[in-house]
This record gives sequence, C-alpha cells and structure tokens, in this order.
Amino acid sequence: MTALDPRDAEVAPPTDDRGALPDRRGVLGKEHRALSLGIISVVVLVAFEATAVGTAMPVAARELHGIELYAFAFSGYFTTSLFAMVLSGQWADRNGPLRPLATGISAFGAGLLMSGTAGTMWLFIIGRAVQGLGGGLLIVALYVVVSRAYSERLRPAIMAAFAASWVIPSVVGPLAAGTVTEHLGWRWVFIGIPALVVFPLALALPAIRRMASGPAVPGAPPQPFDRRRIRLALGISLGAGLLQYAGQDLNWFSLVPAAAGAALLVPAALGLLPKGTYRAVRGLPSVVLLRGIAAGSFIAAESFVPLMLVTQRGLSPTMAGLSLAVGGATWTLGSYVQSRPRVEPYRERLMALGMVLVAAAIATAPSVLIAWVPVWVVGVAWGVGCFGMGMVIASTSVLLLKLSAPGEAGANSAALQISDGLSNVLLLATGGAAFAALGGGAVGAAHVASGASGSHPGAFAAVFLPMAGVAWVGTRLRTR
Repeated sequence: MTALDPRDAEVAPPTDDRGALPDRRGVLGKEHRALSLGIISVVVLVAFEATAVGTAMPVAARELHGIELYAFAFSGYFTTSLFAMVLSGQWADRNGPLRPLATGISAFGAGLLMSGTAGTMWLFIIGRAVQGLGGGLLIVALYVVVSRAYSERLRPAIMAAFAASWVIPSVVGPLAAGTVTEHLGWRWVFIGIPALVVFPLALALPAIRRMASGPAVPGAPPQPFDRRRIRLALGISLGAGLLQYAGQDLNWFSLVPAAAGAALLVPAALGLLPKGTYRAVRGLPSVVLLRGIAAGSFIAAESFVPLMLVTQRGLSPTMAGLSLAVGGATWTLGSYVQSRPRVEPYRERLMALGMVLVAAAIATAPSVLIAWVPVWVVGVAWGVGCFGMGMVIASTSVLLLKLSAPGEAGANSAALQISDGLSNVLLLATGGAAFAALGGGAVGAAHVASGASGSHPGAFAAVFLPMAGVAWVGTRLRTR
C-alpha cells in the first residue's frame, strides 16, 4: 500500500478540527512516540551536520584555495534550498510529506559526499548546493508533518523538542569535527556524516507514512503543481546565486550579474512571500518577515565566527568550534521558555526580547578582535544570542502553523523557510562582499595557513556590526 493508496483514508486515525491527530499523553505518548523520535532524529542529523561542517569549513576553504569564496560555501547551500522549499511545500500539500522528506534526506547525504571528495573550491560549493536541495526539501516536509500529526496544543512542545535536538550535536559536533579535521583531515567530516542518514530514514518514514501521508484532505484528489510558483522559485534561486557571485567578484563587470540577479529575485520574492511581507503587515506577513530578519542576521554573523577565531586569535578549529557549543543548550532553553502555556499571551513580547538579545550578541562578538578581550566573550555572547533565537525561531514556527489552514501548511511553511533562506543568502552575500572588499580573503588565507594571530579587524567588523543593526530592526516588528 503506497502513500497515495485511497485505503489510507479509511484507516486514518481521528483528527481534530484542524486535521491534526489528538494529543493524548503528549509528543512522546503512545500515539506519537515513533513519529516524534523519527522526526527528532532527522533534526539531530541536520544539527550535527551544521555544527560539524562549520568547524571544518575554515580548513577546507584554505586547502582548496578558496578563502575568498568562504561565504559562497555557506550561501550556496541556502541558494538551492530556496527552490527546494517551494517544491517541497507543493509536493507535501499535494501528496503528503513522505516522499519529499525521503528525497531530501537522500540528497542531503549525496551533497555531503560530493563536498567531501571535491578537488576544487567550486566543486566543493556544488556539493553544498546539492546538499541545499536536500535540506530545503526536508525542512518544509517536517513542518507539514508537525501540522498534520500534532494538535495546536502540542506544536510548541515538538518545536521545543526540535531545539533540544541541537544540544548534543552542538557539543559533540565541534569537538568531533575538530579532532577529525586535525588528525584525519577535513574530508572525513563530510564523508562520515552520510552514514548517519540510515537511522532517521528507518525510524521516521514508516511513522510518517502511517500518520501524516496522503493529501491534506483524506480522499480528495491531489491538486496539480502550481507551475507559476515553481518558475518563481527557480527565479529566486538563480537571482540569489547571481547576487552572491557578484558580491564575491568585486569589479565593474560584477554589476551585470548583480543587476540580472536583482531583476530575477525581486519579483520572484514578491510572488512567493505573503502579500504585505515587506510592509510588515500584522499576521502572517510579519511572522514571515521576522523569521527572515532573525535567521539571516544571526546565521550570517555566525558563519564568520570560527574563521575570526582561527585567523585573528590563533585558535585551533576544535577550540573555535567549541566556542559556540554553549549555544545549543541556551537555544533549547529559549525554545523551552516559549513552549510554556503561561507565556502564550506574551508571545510577541517574548519575540521582541529575543531579538534584543540576538542584536546584542552579534554586536558583542567582534570585541574579541581587540587583543586584550578574552576569547570566551564570544562563547558567552553567543549563548545569550542563541537563547534569544530559541524564543524567536520556535515562536515564529508556532504562529505560522496557527495561522495556516491544513491545506496551506506546506505553502506557508515554504514561505517561512524562503524568508529564512533568502535572508541568509542576501546577508551572507552582503557580509561576504564587505569582507572581501576590506582584504579579508587574502589576510584570512595567510593566517589560516600560518596559524598566527591577525591584525586586520576591519574585514570582520564589517560583517558583524551591520548584522547587529539588521537584528535590531526585528525588535520593532509587531506580528499580531
């Protein structure tokens, strides 16, 4: 019996008025246990990849002679994921989240293998792009699973569980990746992670097939793919890629791909995001915009933290990665705080506070460019910022699903993730361009190679301080 078998409708468990399964005994109760453990395992895989790869990236970029393309190695992932998010949203609303999730995990692992065996920086970036396709497919599919299988009361709890899934990877990931990078080489970090794909596939897919497969309305004929949105998704991905390329190749000729990228990206983004997003209209548009501001500013800054610590303060890759390890625990704590029922009436204030903490953390991090400031300041600052992110990211996810009808969960989740990914691409491109313009690539390559401490703080300050300003803008948004 396939996921599209009409008999699924005859044996489907009873649902509430929004199509979600009843919430007896919580997310780890008998009805939800297998599903919860399965999708949490998927999140653990994503979390371990993110923390491990971030630790190995400075060494990979140096050995592939691609320090000047360092930001592209991150934004290449987000660029292709933008297209995959739209595809996954339609695919999941049409046929259920099972197939996009399985395809996404498979592509995720394949991209890691491509990057791990790359001989040049551009081949490495192509592998990251394939990985982004997988990541975009699976993250939206996970949101649809949550929308279909969990009642509104349980959704804050499962989002908190997703955040908790980052704790162990955030501690073990940098340590393991740093040790492997130093003793075996950075390639084994990328080649080794795909082995972790098997367990999430074996645990999650049967439970998803049983509890959340098929069309949003059981028995209803599947809706056709919206070809216009697919074309817009392709436009937004190509546009973001061209802008990123222009930002890394700083000369007059780069104005041509920059103009072409903007011409593709702007109308595509306006067509894919909820109407009123860029005017911060209350409700779904402001939720989507806030998600982009929070994720884009924080991730763009975080991507440069290990490189800053390795090149400017002489830390090893292991120690640079561990400086961010506390963030996994505080992110989980922030997500746990937002999941408490008694804070629900104050969710908007909670998100504003979270953005204040994010802005403060990003602004504090570059203080370690001053020689007498201890490096542990970054760890403390990032722990505070991650606490704020835990409150903001989980809250935007909860509000989005609350504002979405069952048949719109995939499309709206895709819009949320597009805002997230597009902001990452644009702000990474902006930060990468500023970094390259101030000589960061050449100086970074020299110091990663020699292990010496640096004396060129301007390139890094040009990344962090504008991102702190962007995060501060998020404190002014009103989502309801």
